[in-house]
Amino acid sequence: MQWSLLFFFNSAALGVGLAMDAFSVSMVNGLSEPDMSRRKSAAVAGTFAFFQALMPMTGWWCVRTAAQRFAAFRPYIPWIALILLLYIGGSMLREGLRDGSCDEKCAAVTPRGLFIQGIATSIDALSVGFTIAEYQWPQALACSLIIAALTYVICAAGIVIGRRIGARLSGRASVLGGIILIAIGAEIFISGI
Repeated sequence: MQWSLLFFFNSAALGVGLAMDAFSVSMVNGLSEPDMSRRKSAAVAGTFAFFQALMPMTGWWCVRTAAQRFAAFRPYIPWIALILLLYIGGSMLREGLRDGSCDEKCAAVTPRGLFIQGIATSIDALSVGFTIAEYQWPQALACSLIIAALTYVICAAGIVIGRRIGARLSGRASVLGGIILIAIGAEIFISGI
C-alpha cells in the first residue's frame, strides 16, 4: 500500500474501532477511582495506547514470519480476553459487594491490573496484523502509531467520563465497574467465536 489519504483514513478507522474496548475499560477505571490524578490518568491511557500499538505490530510480524503458527493461535484469542476480563471484573465485583462500599485502596487501578487490562483489551488487535500484512515496515509502524495516538485520546476521554460518573456513585462504582468488565469480556468472546 502506498502512502495516501486512504492509508491514513484506514489507520484512523482501525484505531477508533480497536480503542472501543479500551475506552470502556478506561471509563471503568475512572469510575472506580474518581479522584485519579492527571499523571495516573495519562499512565492508564498510555498503557492502553502502548498495547494497541504493540499488538498490531506483533500480528504484522507473525504474518510476515510465522503465519502458520499464528493461525493456530487465533481461535484462542476470544478465550484469553474473556478469562482476563472475567478475572478483573470478578475481583472488582467481589470487592464492591464484600465491603458494601469501596475505599480508595480497593478502587485504585494497580499496575498489575492495568497490565492485564491492556492485554485483554488489545489482544484482538493481533488479528489486525493480517489486515496490514501487505504494508512495508514503515507503513505498519505508522499505522500502529496512529492507532496508539487515537487510543490514547479516546481512553483519556473515557477516564474523564468515568471519573465524573464515579464521583456521583461513590461506593457502588466498583460493583458497576466489575459488571461492565465482565460484559466487555463476554462481548469480545461472543464476537470472536
